[in-house]
Amino acid sequence: MFEFTHPWVLLLLGFIPLLILWYFRWSHKREGTIRFSSLSLIRTISALSGQRKVNFLNGLKLLVIFFLVIALARPRITSQESKSSWEVVDIMLVLDISGSMRAEDFKPNRLEAAKLEALDFIFSREHDRIGLVVFAGESYLQCPLTVDHDVVTNILRQVTIIDEQHDGTAIGMALAMGINRLRDSEVENKVIVLLSDGSNNAGELDPITAARMATDYDITIHTIGIGRNGKVPFPAVDPFTGRKRLIYQEMEIDEETLLTLSDVTSGQYSRTNDREGLSAIFDELDKLERTEVYVTDYSDYKEIYAWFLFPAVALAVSNRFIRQFWFRQRD
Repeated sequence: MFEFTHPWVLLLLGFIPLLILWYFRWSHKREGTIRFSSLSLIRTISALSGQRKVNFLNGLKLLVIFFLVIALARPRITSQESKSSWEVVDIMLVLDISGSMRAEDFKPNRLEAAKLEALDFIFSREHDRIGLVVFAGESYLQCPLTVDHDVVTNILRQVTIIDEQHDGTAIGMALAMGINRLRDSEVENKVIVLLSDGSNNAGELDPITAARMATDYDITIHTIGIGRNGKVPFPAVDPFTGRKRLIYQEMEIDEETLLTLSDVTSGQYSRTNDREGLSAIFDELDKLERTEVYVTDYSDYKEIYAWFLFPAVALAVSNRFIRQFWFRQRD
């Protein structure tokens, strides 16, 4: 692969057209005018006039500048390969964005607390491929498996609560989408991390059936139940004042289903009532066993700036000798 160590130096090439323009305008102003009585006199002038010689020499100077700029940019060729090994896990985060995630028993609410902890978890998983599925009444693939964690985190930051028209909790369908993204992975350890605060009430696929599908592809499901049971605060707008106020609604997490999902796939179920507990769960997940993979890197470089430096020197020396030969003064 051909590349430049200092590609910004190539910006200097933009001055070459300016030099050409300046030269022709300058030489035109200095050019004298001679009147001939007959055109036949012009035919006696040498084919290579003095001005043409000057133009030729100045052209050599521009070539010298061109080759010097290329040499200063340090062109090089990548040619050597090296092998290294990384320990990785393929992870699909499956995040509940149903209306119940607005509950403010976590600050600022359940969804935002889950996002913040998930962001820290992603940044801690160096070299792992991570993807993101969100779900409510339907499931949505937000990001396929990728090692570019900046992409995943940027997408995760933009995730918001679903609108009421598409509300619900389709856990089975969300798991199926995550399984579909992991099933062809060649990594030994394939994991789904499911975060939800409700029970399955939407979608065409039962969560337990989806868990059995996961076992067919050696996928482990870790489940996290987020939130308190009982009455929890929800934000609402006062119809009379227009101000935000809290109302309390009864909530119940289907812990039995979440526990069964993890048991069927040899994963673990965790339940948390606060932000600190959620952080501790992600810290525990960060200890997931990794699979060693081998990666080939190309890291050796062959410097070729001399290919351009030597012609520049040769042209500069030639320019000097040609000028002395053409314009030598006679005694």
